[in-house]
Amino acid sequence: MPELNPEHLKAVIRAINQGPFFRHMSMKVTELGPGRATLAMAIGKKHMNPFGGLHGGAYSSAIDTAAYWSAYCDLPEGYGLVTIDLKVDFLAPVTGKKVLVHGRTIKTGKSIYLTEARMLDAEGRILAHGTSKLMVTRNKQPINDVTEYLGSGKLPGKFLRR
Repeated sequence: MPELNPEHLKAVIRAINQGPFFRHMSMKVTELGPGRATLAMAIGKKHMNPFGGLHGGAYSSAIDTAAYWSAYCDLPEGYGLVTIDLKVDFLAPVTGKKVLVHGRTIKTGKSIYLTEARMLDAEGRILAHGTSKLMVTRNKQPINDVTEYLGSGKLPGKFLRR
């Protein structure tokens, strides 16, 4: 695989973190690299179910996001991904104000990627784990769709040319 352009990754992180859903969920991708992504999420009252616990949709959104973005760097330029299956296991209640979610690519193929993510609290205790199957697409949901939708401008090339 060609070498990733660090300026592209910084621009992608800036762009996706401006998305309305990311802002609504108070989550930010903080790190992208080959086969990995890290997401930080500030937990607030808006994330709670009527019983005062973190809503399952909030767990799932964070797991889905970190798992999805862990696969991004392995994609050829101009390709995208669509989540086709997501499985999340809730392992412990969230009691703090912030969680970290670490996504990792397990396997890449021509048409399907398998990824996983783990949600951790400030002490490193695992709160949730999930797996995601992603369908590789050509000209559907590539990164340029993000920048067009958000109006965040053209990105530097994904790979360094040598």
